[in-house]
Amino acid sequence: MDAPMNTNQSIPAPSIDAASVDRQTRTAVALAMVVLGALLVWGVGFAHPAFIHNAAHDSRHALTYPCH
Repeated sequence: MDAPMNTNQSIPAPSIDAASVDRQTRTAVALAMVVLGALLVWGVGFAHPAFIHNAAHDSRHALTYPCH
């Protein structure tokens, strides 16, 4: 009979050093997030189905974000 395998071995998780991420990569990611956020706000804000627009409108008011 074979001996049972030891499954309790820990595998170290890879770590990302923030200092090693270069400035160009951080700028590109930040710009992509701004564009994505703007598209989401405009896309929902100008949505034709009233329930999508109203849901976004009500959530903006709940977050005390001025929308009009």
